Amino acid sequence: MSEIARFKLPLRYRGSEPSVWVEYIQLALDYKPLNLGQGFPDYPPPKYVTDALINVASDTTQHQYTRDFGHPRLVQALAKLYSKLIGREINPRTEILTTLGAYEALFSSITGHVDDGDEVIIIEPYFDCYEPMVKYAGGIPKYIALKPDPKNGKVESSSDFVLDKCEFESLFNSKTKAIILNTPNNPLGKVFTLEELTFIADLCKKYNVLCISDEVYEWMVYEPREHVRIATLPGMWERTITIGSAGKTFSATGWKLGWAYGPANLMFNLQMIHQSSVYTGCTPIQEAAARAFETELDRLGTDECYFVSITRELKPKRDFMAKILREAGMAPIVPEGGYFMLADWSALESQVDLSSEDDKRKDYRFTKWMIKNVGLQGIPPSAFYSGPHKHFGENFVRYCFIKQDENLQAAADILTKWKAGQI
Repeated sequence: MSEIARFKLPLRYRGSEPSVWVEYIQLALDYKPLNLGQGFPDYPPPKYVTDALINVASDTTQHQYTRDFGHPRLVQALAKLYSKLIGREINPRTEILTTLGAYEALFSSITGHVDDGDEVIIIEPYFDCYEPMVKYAGGIPKYIALKPDPKNGKVESSSDFVLDKCEFESLFNSKTKAIILNTPNNPLGKVFTLEELTFIADLCKKYNVLCISDEVYEWMVYEPREHVRIATLPGMWERTITIGSAGKTFSATGWKLGWAYGPANLMFNLQMIHQSSVYTGCTPIQEAAARAFETELDRLGTDECYFVSITRELKPKRDFMAKILREAGMAPIVPEGGYFMLADWSALESQVDLSSEDDKRKDYRFTKWMIKNVGLQGIPPSAFYSGPHKHFGENFVRYCFIKQDENLQAAADILTKWKAGQI
């Protein structure tokens, strides 16, 4: 047994378990429900995006290693785009890093800056990789949950979830190294306001704290909200790493292409992590993304720009999703951004046999029962909270609405039949 014990996970990874995605992808394969759980479109990216990849595939010059910190044509396009958006010139060579998905950008940002004993503030609900990445780096996560502040006695929008300012400020001290911000937030869909971001920024400056700003849903913001990049606030460029995603930007999640941008001294740390692990990204994918960005740069801000049209495309899907969930007896939280929607299912508890599943958390039991008995898959939101706060997510389910209209209608039909007792 001692020989076997020698090959356990290293101490820094002890306690790791398969993620919610591992379990729920397998459930989808086993039971074949209508899958509104996973966050990707079930229809193709824009044609000019896929055409770019087709053209790159036949270009014999684009199939070898490219520059380790980012394909030259892509970092040039990213620098041109974000220089316009944040109002300062970004150096494509030293202030941008392309990565294998936003996932690697997060990993490189956290691992490149967090040392043993450093505290990192995580706002809940959060994408589930934040916590383990901080722990693997030797950091200590400190959590604060966005909590509902009802308007007219109801909680109906992601804007109704707010930070308790006193609780939030109490987390900052001399050990605080970083805060991870996600706006628009996954899974809640909250878009942080200028006032909220200014409060966060002021604390970052007061305590000399790094801000890792996960902005992968930056183009999916519904009026009247606007996406504010925290790096544009006074004194924040110097202490902010901003993360983006081609998968979200172009509805091509399988490309697994992300990036981070920020001041050169901060980006150097990410480069050191990147060069010693991934080293270089996929040349054809980066070349195709560069060509897609160049197309969009020529029409930036116009109605034809995909960064504008994607929100017009998603809004009716969002509103339809909210409608069918209300009709089914759930209470949806209408998101201000992104393509996920949380819904409170607790009013339906009497219609669900939660005892048929043995998971500790009610939302896991509810979603598994729905998969197996109703044929509709969602994701349990308690996966996006720390241990002490998982109860905040237990009465909710997360659905994804960046789906074909016929599949959203199919979800409506399933819920209607279930409500009528026909399933």
